[in-house]
Amino acid sequence: MQRRTILAMTTASILALGFSTATAATVAEGDTLAEKQVFSYRLLDQFPTLDPQLNEETAGSHVLRQIMEGLMTQDADGNLRPGVATGFEASEGNTVYTFTLRDTAKWSNGDPVVAQDFVNGWRRAADPATASPYAWYVELTQMKNAAEIVAGTMDPTELGVEAVDDHTLKVTLNQPVPYFPAMTSYATLSPIHMPTVEEFGSDWTAPENYVGNGAYTLKEMALNEYFTLVKSPTYWDADSVIIEEVTGLVINDVNQALTRYESGEYDMLEPLPAGTYPRLKTERPDEAKSVPRLCSYYYAINQRADAQPELRDPRVRQALSYAVDRNVIVDQILQGGELPGYNFAHAATAGFEMPDIEYAGWTQAERDAKAKELIAEAGVEDLELKLIYNTDENHKKIATVLSQMWKQKLGITVTLSNMEWSTYLDVRRGGNFDLARVAWCGDYNEASTFLDILTTDQEQNDGKWSNAEYDKVIAASKTSDHPATEYKAAEQILSDDMGIIPVYHYANTFLLDPAIKGFPMNNVENNWYAKDFYRVAD
Repeated sequence: MQRRTILAMTTASILALGFSTATAATVAEGDTLAEKQVFSYRLLDQFPTLDPQLNEETAGSHVLRQIMEGLMTQDADGNLRPGVATGFEASEGNTVYTFTLRDTAKWSNGDPVVAQDFVNGWRRAADPATASPYAWYVELTQMKNAAEIVAGTMDPTELGVEAVDDHTLKVTLNQPVPYFPAMTSYATLSPIHMPTVEEFGSDWTAPENYVGNGAYTLKEMALNEYFTLVKSPTYWDADSVIIEEVTGLVINDVNQALTRYESGEYDMLEPLPAGTYPRLKTERPDEAKSVPRLCSYYYAINQRADAQPELRDPRVRQALSYAVDRNVIVDQILQGGELPGYNFAHAATAGFEMPDIEYAGWTQAERDAKAKELIAEAGVEDLELKLIYNTDENHKKIATVLSQMWKQKLGITVTLSNMEWSTYLDVRRGGNFDLARVAWCGDYNEASTFLDILTTDQEQNDGKWSNAEYDKVIAASKTSDHPATEYKAAEQILSDDMGIIPVYHYANTFLLDPAIKGFPMNNVENNWYAKDFYRVAD
C-alpha cells in the first residue's frame, strides 16, 4: 500500500487544490486595530435552516461557515487549510483518506469534537429519514455504500466512514476522487453534536439550544430581520480570532439595502443593484469590488410529464435560449464584470476546458433568426409560459427583459411570478413552473460541482431534464484519468439538447467598508470566514 501525506503528494488534482497552513486573522504591519471588533453584512433572504445537513443554499452556507467547522476549510486564495483536521493521508490510489483530528477541537458547550461526530453527521446527511436536500452530495463524494444508503436500500451505518479512534477518521471511496478533501469543507459534511439533536429535535437550531464547533456561536435570531453571532471561547483557535461579533441583516430590497449601506448601517453589501457597479466604483473606489464568482445563472425548463408539452421539444428549448441577448444582460443591466453564459460550468472553474458551443460564436441576429426558424418548425403558436423567481430587483429586471425578448422575437407570452425565498424553493422543487430562475454556485472548485446536478436522478435538477447520453458521459468522468474530456462532451450534449437556458457567469460585485481587512478577494467560491477579518481604527 502506497501512503503519501498531502504535503508530499504529486497527484496533479491534489496539487491543484493547494494547501495552506494559515489559521485565522493576521494583522498587517502598520494596521491599528479598532477598539470595537464587529462585522456586519446584508443578506438578500432569510436562510431556511442552520442545520448543516439540511442546508441547501448560499445564505445559510455563509452562516454555517462561521458556526460549524469541517475537516478542512479554505484560505483567502481558495486553498485548503486545516479545520478540525490537521491534515490527511491518501492511500490505495486516492480511494482511502485518513484524517488526523486535532485534540484541541471543542463544541461550544465544551465537549471535545471527535471523529464519531463526523461519522454521525455524514450518516445523518445520507439517511433518507433525515430528508436532506443535499443527500446527493454524500453520494457525489463516492463514499462506499453512499448511493445505496441514499436510495434507502442499505443502513446508514454501512457508510464508508469510520472513527478509528477519537482523533482519526478513515474514509473509503468506491473510486478515486482526488478532490475529495476539498469536498469536506462544505456544510453538509460538518460534524454534528448528536446529544443536542436528540434532546431538542428540530428545535436544536434555536439560538438557546445550538451547539456548534466553529469560531462563532449563534447568539440571537429574528426571522426575516437579523441574526447575531459572537466569538466562541471554546474554539480551538480562539486566540487568533479578532472579530468579536458578526451581525447579518435580512433586506430583500436591493435599492433599500444600498441606501442603508451608504448610511453606514453595515459593512458589506452583496450583490449590488444591477447596473450600479460602474457608478459606485467611481464614487467609492476603495469600497466597490468586482471579483470572479464560481456561480452560473440560468433558467430551468420544466420537463416533467405534466409540464407544457412544447417544452419537451428541443427545438423550442433551443429557440428560447437563442433568443436571449446575453450581452444586454451583462453589459446593460448588470454591468459588474459578468460573462455571457452559453454553457453551464463557470469559466473560472479549475481545470475546465471550455467547449466549442456553436451558437456562442453567432451574432445575436443569427441567433434570433435561428430561434424564429425553430419555433416555426415546431409549429408553436400562442405559447404561454409561467416564469418564477425569488424576490429581488436584479432577478426581476432580468426576467422582465427576457420575457420581452421572447414576446417580441418568438411571440411567446411569459407571466412572471416572484415569491420569497423559502416559498420559491418549495414551488421550484414541486415543479409548479414552466421556467425558473436558478443560480448554481460551486460547492468545490471542479466542473463536476456544476455538471453532476443535471443528471437524471439528481435532486437539484428541478427542471427534470433527462438525457441518457449525458448521464453516461458524467458517469464515465468518475473513473476517467482526464475528466475534462468528459466534462467538455457533457457540455456539448447539454447545449445540443438545451437542457437549461444559460444566461451568465457571475462576478461578485459588492461594497466593503475599507475598515474591514482580510476579505478573501481571490477565493472564487466566495467562501469567507469572519475569523480571518479584523477592523482597523478610523
